[in-house]
Amino acid sequence: MITVENLSKSFATNGNSVVALRDVSVDVQAGSLFGVVGPAGSGKSVLARCIALQERPDRGVVRLDGLNTGTLDGRRLREIRRQLGVVSTKPELIAERTIAGNIASPLEQLGVDGPQRRSRVGSLLDLVGLTQRAAQRPGELSAGQLRRVAVAKALAAAPAVLLADDPTAGVDPEEAGAVLAVLDRARSELGTTVVITTPDAGVVRRVCDDVAVLEDGIVIERGSVLDLISNPGSRTAQALLPAIETTRSQAARYDRSADVVLIGFASVGALLPEAAGRFDVEFATIGGGLTRIGDTPVGRFRLGVRGERADAALAWVAERGGHVTHTARGPQGVAAA
Repeated sequence: MITVENLSKSFATNGNSVVALRDVSVDVQAGSLFGVVGPAGSGKSVLARCIALQERPDRGVVRLDGLNTGTLDGRRLREIRRQLGVVSTKPELIAERTIAGNIASPLEQLGVDGPQRRSRVGSLLDLVGLTQRAAQRPGELSAGQLRRVAVAKALAAAPAVLLADDPTAGVDPEEAGAVLAVLDRARSELGTTVVITTPDAGVVRRVCDDVAVLEDGIVIERGSVLDLISNPGSRTAQALLPAIETTRSQAARYDRSADVVLIGFASVGALLPEAAGRFDVEFATIGGGLTRIGDTPVGRFRLGVRGERADAALAWVAERGGHVTHTARGPQGVAAA
């Protein structure tokens, strides 16, 4: 587990102090895929470097499984750093070596013998889907493939934690999906804790369990992605859920209108039809749509409801896990909203 407590970091630039992080606190559960999302200059890369023990904070503590890393130096610091794999935005590969040779280089530095080294490299090439490229050199690969090689190299020494700084930067959308799939496999198949920094909320939507939203060096939101999207007013919900664009006249045609977030296969597929049957009401989708958070289907809808028991039907949906907000009654209720 990674615990970041009240971390602050600043840099001197042209004689001025620039604050990169202000009292940042996050918890990353072991074996999770954690996203740090924010615009350029928000401090996410600085946070990643502090977690990777590449930067010392001005104040605050980074704990790895309870160990205060601020007290480490010399040999002990180097030992702990070996438990942290890092993938930078510009893969550090040796142009003259093959892909297999690049992945093997950390193992060579650790003195791992030939047979064990070849076995480990073979497993990692399979993990990142580049077995057929093993004998090629970096100049023969695409940007997305190079990023996958960098992930394999960072995983070579079997780190407990992998930090990937903006892993899809400069990679086309199709290849970006392959990079994210590799990071997800590292978590699910190797048990590696993965921390991703990104400006792209779509990365969070595809693979992250938990997220911290950074802005101007401050954490403005953090928690489970599925918990955060259940609050339509959260930054995470606004970034990840389908937009709702309807006119007042559309909503005014119904006895009731409401915004509803449904999470999971059972809720998305069955909750509204069952409520309609139980309460003899008609639901119409007048805005929003479906998306996926990882493998979980999520619906965000603006519903128009017709029927005398519209209120009871919406209350029943809420009692069974639907997140119901912004209810309005008929034309007057919509106009007042």
